[in-house]
Amino acid sequence: MKKTMMTIVALAGMTLMGNAQTGPNITSWLQNTTVTGYGGYISNVQLVQYSASYVYVSTNCIPEYSIGPWPTNPNVPSPQNFVCEFPRHPAQNTGTPTQTGLGSIGLWSNGVSIFNPEDGFHWSSTTSAWAMGPGTAWNRNALIFEGISFDSCLGHPQQTGDYHHHVNPKCLYNDADSTHHSPIIGYAFDGFPIYGAYGYASATSASGPIKRMVSSYVLTTDTTRSGGPHPVATYPLGDCVDDFVFTSGAGDLDAHNGRFCYTPEYPAGTYAYFVTIDASLNPVYPFVLGPSYYGVVGSTNTHVTPVGPDTTYTTPPTGIQETNNQTIKYIVAPNPVEDHLYLYMDAANMNNVTLDIFDASGRKVITRADLQPSVPYAINMADLATGTYILIFEGNGVRITDKIQKVK
Repeated sequence: MKKTMMTIVALAGMTLMGNAQTGPNITSWLQNTTVTGYGGYISNVQLVQYSASYVYVSTNCIPEYSIGPWPTNPNVPSPQNFVCEFPRHPAQNTGTPTQTGLGSIGLWSNGVSIFNPEDGFHWSSTTSAWAMGPGTAWNRNALIFEGISFDSCLGHPQQTGDYHHHVNPKCLYNDADSTHHSPIIGYAFDGFPIYGAYGYASATSASGPIKRMVSSYVLTTDTTRSGGPHPVATYPLGDCVDDFVFTSGAGDLDAHNGRFCYTPEYPAGTYAYFVTIDASLNPVYPFVLGPSYYGVVGSTNTHVTPVGPDTTYTTPPTGIQETNNQTIKYIVAPNPVEDHLYLYMDAANMNNVTLDIFDASGRKVITRADLQPSVPYAINMADLATGTYILIFEGNGVRITDKIQKVK
């Protein structure tokens, strides 16, 4: 068994470490400098720095969870060495909206790239065939044309090795939990947060019933597609992102796939994007962000030199902590876990440690009290949904946090 050394930055709806100078756009990143993912590369986010105006996130774009294989896709993930810039005080763009172009348009909270709904091909009316590159109209829907190459986490790598998700990153959070407000699972490059699929039904309250956020884009019934691919029998509606028409009031979200609302992390209110899925958890256009950003976006976002004075955000320690010569030491395995999690409490531990396990929304799902040194324990997780779970060990004034991944 291998000791887990992952550090978790924040729990949805919970504060593990108070700091008046920080906020969710600093503390919501999953940091790690030891745990490896695909290819043995260091996974998740390696460094978070911030100044008065910006947050800088350093990442390889490699997730901790297991990824691959990618049918029909010859590309493989490789470290991207991104340093991404996010405004700490994002603002609405009151001018012409900035389009979400090809390539990374933000980062998931584990440092993986977010891509827009397009696959990089458009219909050429000149050749009556698909042509590489974005067009002014009739751009291909990535879910339709590249979905076959998505892995079980709904991601895949592109030509330069940038592993990314066009759609709901289902291995990053519990997308089946419709009873709790989804956690922050990323940030767009305009600095506004991206939540999972569920939010408060009311956009004017930070409490109340939870509902799945519904896109306001509706599939057109117009089959003419002027200058576009024909016949519809060969190229069904939905093949192009342009087949979806924003219809105000058709759903909960605006043309950018977000809304101004109140959330657990932003009780005073914020604009926020939401991942969109249907009742069967299938991705729904525009998936993450709409065709354009809501906020102001910088000209360079993925290879930025931090402008100081910048401060490094230090995450709460996990795994082993000493306070007044007292320790909590343990081994958990396997990680990821399918059914039973095996826990061994080191002989040097204090007595009567309590373990609480929370899902990604902050709901406590398991409690084990009175854990004793030199004792092995088996914890049944077989009936829990797939996703990320937080372990919190507490005893005699010592508090340790850790993270595990539940897979099917």
